[in-house]
Amino acid sequence: MRRRALLGGTLGTAAALAAGSARADKAQDTLRVTWRDAIPDIDFYYNALRTGLVVSHHVWDTLIYRDPASFQLKPQLASTWRAVDDRTIEFELRPNVTFHDGSKFSADDVVYTVDLVRNDAKLAVPSNYGFIDSARKINDLRVQIVLSRVFPAALEYMSMVLPIYPKAYRERVGAAFSQRPVGTGPYQVTKVDGTSSIELERNDTYFDGPKGKPAIRFLVINEVGEPSDELAALLEGRADWIWNISTDQLPKVAAMPSLQVLTSESMRVGYLNMDAAGRTGPDSPFLSQKVREAVAHAIDRPAMARQFMPGGSRVLDAPCYPTQFGCDAAVATRWDYDPAKAKALLAEAGFSEGFATEIVSYLLPQMVQAVQGYLAAVGIRATVSQPQIDLVVRRSAEGLNPIEMGSWGSYSINDVSAFLPYFFDGGAHDYARDAEVTKLIAEAGAITDLDRRRADYSAAIRRITAEAYYLPLFSFVTNYAMSRTLNFRPSHDELPRFYLASWR
Repeated sequence: MRRRALLGGTLGTAAALAAGSARADKAQDTLRVTWRDAIPDIDFYYNALRTGLVVSHHVWDTLIYRDPASFQLKPQLASTWRAVDDRTIEFELRPNVTFHDGSKFSADDVVYTVDLVRNDAKLAVPSNYGFIDSARKINDLRVQIVLSRVFPAALEYMSMVLPIYPKAYRERVGAAFSQRPVGTGPYQVTKVDGTSSIELERNDTYFDGPKGKPAIRFLVINEVGEPSDELAALLEGRADWIWNISTDQLPKVAAMPSLQVLTSESMRVGYLNMDAAGRTGPDSPFLSQKVREAVAHAIDRPAMARQFMPGGSRVLDAPCYPTQFGCDAAVATRWDYDPAKAKALLAEAGFSEGFATEIVSYLLPQMVQAVQGYLAAVGIRATVSQPQIDLVVRRSAEGLNPIEMGSWGSYSINDVSAFLPYFFDGGAHDYARDAEVTKLIAEAGAITDLDRRRADYSAAIRRITAEAYYLPLFSFVTNYAMSRTLNFRPSHDELPRFYLASWR
């Protein structure tokens, strides 16, 4: 509450500054970005932050590019690719591509990068690369990547989380790569100041590829600690672009003549995960399907979407994002808001007087409190615990969360293999432990026949939702605020692409 009050004060005192100051450093051709999630290591493979992914796509390139509008896969560092067999993909590489240090890109760099992600124990998210076994060089411009298993979403993952590193340069500089990184991307890093700022300059020798050549010459990213600092930087003319501002601030910012706001639905999905497997103890009330159904009926998801995610949010019935391959909403059970039905189901389950439980979450407190209120209205007395996200994840893995309320962005992978296995593979974060669901998901992730994959995923979604193991809430909306002199288009994959931005 104090932080929110500070934000309100910042708006009040900075309004005059915003109205009269020159917006954007357009004269210096410098786009100034401010965000809160400081990147501990600019080396993409050693941080798991969304902001790290954003920077990666500006400094490095992947073999394949995913179009932000159509989600179609297009040639990038690879000019073509083909399946040699179910587990081998051969890439023909684009000729005459150079890294920022002037060295030439070749198959050696692809092999080096694959070896890195398979063998470096310090990788931040090793699960992103478990489907890769090895890479082998055919010649300087041809390379094969061998999968550890049949994995239909391999190209999708490669397009998003497999930036190619320069073998010779990285081996030469070692740990200094985090301070002097080199890639092939549309921007090159000129300065890294710990976790406070990153400075980039347009790569004027960038090849003619799907990203295009940036219109803006300089990009400066400032990393701050508090939402109030982020907003103040924009209002006081020290930033040209921020994101993830609170919904209640949007009208006030939009009213300022020098600023604009944008909202965009993202692939991030809010959810409630209930302990249907009794991992928190043999007396878990969520062992009862009727109790889980009661929770599903107790929550007014449309009202929450309107209140907390205005600007394009959708209530979702399937545990996935609609564009993802295999996300079959038609087979999902829809749980309408019906508190009377929820009370009746609780009585049938033997909880006519309700029961006490705990909601563990890292989401906006107001959102969690809304769910707490809906549950209280039907007799479920839930206390709220809101530790930092890493502790919520750790507690989840240890089986300690009776109800977990969170969000999942699938690493922006447009395939349900980046969603369902995390929650239903029988592993650390699976609170259903349904052998049938686990089997269906494993089979769907290990076959190339698209119809069979769809059928298996549909069957899994049908069972997950009918049993009310997991309640999807709604898609998230990302809020952006920026100078009116900036042309910027958000995308559903929650990946800002400044190399596509320009000045008006």
